[in-house]
This record gives sequence, C-alpha cells and structure tokens, in this order.
Amino acid sequence: MKNYSLTILEIIQETEDTKTFVFKNPIFNKIKYKAGQYLTLLLRINDRKYARPYSFSSTPLVDSLLSITVKRVSNGIVSNYIHNSFKVGDVIEVMEPMGDFILNKKESINSIYFWGVGSGITPLFSLIKEVLNSRPNTIVHLVYGNKNEDSTIFKTQLKKLQEEHPIVFNMSIFYSQEDTFELNDIHKGRITSTFVANLLSQNKNTKESLHYICGPFGLKKLIKNKLQDLEVPMSSIFSEDFELTIDPKELSGVEDSQAIILLRGELFEISVPKGRSILDMALDQEIEIPYSCQTGNCNSCKATIKKGKLKMIGLNKGRNDLGKDEFLLCCSYPLTKEIFIEII
Repeated sequence: MKNYSLTILEIIQETEDTKTFVFKNPIFNKIKYKAGQYLTLLLRINDRKYARPYSFSSTPLVDSLLSITVKRVSNGIVSNYIHNSFKVGDVIEVMEPMGDFILNKKESINSIYFWGVGSGITPLFSLIKEVLNSRPNTIVHLVYGNKNEDSTIFKTQLKKLQEEHPIVFNMSIFYSQEDTFELNDIHKGRITSTFVANLLSQNKNTKESLHYICGPFGLKKLIKNKLQDLEVPMSSIFSEDFELTIDPKELSGVEDSQAIILLRGELFEISVPKGRSILDMALDQEIEIPYSCQTGNCNSCKATIKKGKLKMIGLNKGRNDLGKDEFLLCCSYPLTKEIFIEII
C-alpha cells in the first residue's frame, strides 16, 4: 500500500459543521484516483494512530487540485481533530485512493440517479461532475435530503452546475426541518418511497437506469427496496458504506476469545470479548494493524488465520477475492476461545 504526503492549500467552510480541505497534487508523485473514491488520512492523536477514509469531493477530469470534504461528528475524535487542528500549509500523510463507488461504464445507460442525505453528497458530487463532463447527453437526477437550507453542503456549487447544464441536470431537494414553500424542486420532509416511485415513473426506461446511494442505513434500505419493487436490477444499484451494520443474530456462535497476532515479526496477545471485532480490540491495545475503510470494502486489514476459527459479519458487499484462510479483521469475530492470526 503506497502512502503520500499532501500539503493543505485551502480550507473552505461549506456549512457550520462541514469543511472542504484542498490539497496540492504532488508533481513527481501524483495521486491518481477515480470520481467517487475516498482518501484515507493517517493521523496520530494523543499517541494513537488513526486511519479515516473521506470521500473525494474533487473530480479528476474537472479539478486540478485534490479535495475531500469532512463533516464534524459529535464526539468524533478524528473529525473534531481535523476541524480544530488542520490549517493551511500542514502536511498530511494519506494512503493511496481506494473504493469501488465509481461510475459504471455501461454505454446503454441514458439516465443516472443520485440519492443522498447530508454529507452523503460528497462522493455523489464528485460523480455528478464526472458524468456531466464525460457524458454530456446523460440525464442526471440528484435527490438530496438535509435538515434545512443552511445545512446543505455544496448548495452554491450544485446550483451553478444546474445553471450550466439545465437540460440534463435535475435536482430534487428535501428539507426535513425547514418551513418552506413546496416548489418544483424543493420538498418538505424526507425522501419517501412514494416520491421514488413517482420520480421513476417519468422514465420510460427505468430498468436501464443507474442508481448511486450514499447516506444513512435507513435511506439506503428505502431506496434499494423501492428500486427492486420497480424491477431495477441490483447490478444497477450502488451504495457507499462507511459503517458496518450488524444484525445481532449474526453473532450466534461467536465466543469470547484470546487472540495471538503475529505482526511484522512481533507477537501480541489480546482479549476479544463477544461482539467486538479483532481490529477494534487490537486498536484499543494500540497495536498498529494496517486498516482503512473498516467496512470490509478494502484489503488493508487482511490477515491469515493459523489456528482457531473466525467468521466475517456485516459485509456490505460480497467478497470472492479472499483465500480460504484469509479474513478482514475489521469485520472478523472469533468462533473459538483461542485464535492465532498472522497479518499478511
């Protein structure tokens, strides 16, 4: 895994709790990425190492500089550190770009729908700019929910894009806490399955559309369920996931365990209580296991089980690229009271 050092050139206050950080792309060690991917920041806070993925808000075909957009999370150690401490001129260590929430290259597609809430707009914004730039004849629909107008990230930039592409770029904005008049593209309340059905009913080729979803679990579930009701194939529905959703029933068979970890020639022993992942407990003990997404979407925390049994829980996407004894520690839980793991 390749790392880079990036210098902050500009910090943009998007909303009260959201900032965009603009970086210079190194001339001799240029970062190559795709719209919709994310950049993992490597930070040391209070003597502990943190890795946090943040989606690009920039687009390689459009923007000469790199940018990520970060929303401050209540009690979030990393997001609060970033908001409080980062300043222009700081040099930040990052991992190479990752993520498969990228534009599908199907040539037959003539309409793409983007569904987002809050900071979920960030990778969608990157993708929308990509589509408008590279597929000028593709109809783009953005359905975007927020509490109110003031909390709407990229509000000005999105309006400008709509002015520049009035024929192909359509927006439907929802405000859950705004006392506003209903207009053609402004709606009170939250995104509903009825709205999804009504919007797609205007498309004669619904089955040939693409859909990108980024937001809370409830939004993703609502959109996916309704799209399936409308017979949109799952192969045309993509979602970005920055958290694991675990059904307690999946913890059946999971044991309290003692884990021995072989990392870079050094042995570590940790206790792993039922319900905690191997990675979580290792990080709590300040064992610096490589990691990035923490949702089972990358290979940063891949390891080999040498003794005992594990099972992976909460994967948002199927993985067929792991060997028989290979596991992702961010979503791995012991099935035996003793396990021995080697970090690859």
